[in-house]
Amino acid sequence: MQQYGTILYLLVLVGIFYFLIIRPQQKRQKQHQQTIASLEPNLSVTTIGGILGTVVKVKDKTVILKVAENVKIEVLKSSIAYINKDEEENK
Repeated sequence: MQQYGTILYLLVLVGIFYFLIIRPQQKRQKQHQQTIASLEPNLSVTTIGGILGTVVKVKDKTVILKVAENVKIEVLKSSIAYINKDEEENK
């Protein structure tokens, strides 16, 4: 009888672990992939490093960002943290 209690306890712990850690991480990863897939020129974005820029060109694995007048940098798509929607609405 004690074995069933231990097994039930382990199942409950695995369930809690899944709903508190694994599932939210999967949702964040899916949302990040959607963000990367939706990149297009003239979008204002922020990189993981905190660089703000406007997308100039989208390549296979990289994006060219305009960060200042006559200053463009090339960053990996995976380094784009999010699209700045507030700035897009103000334009």
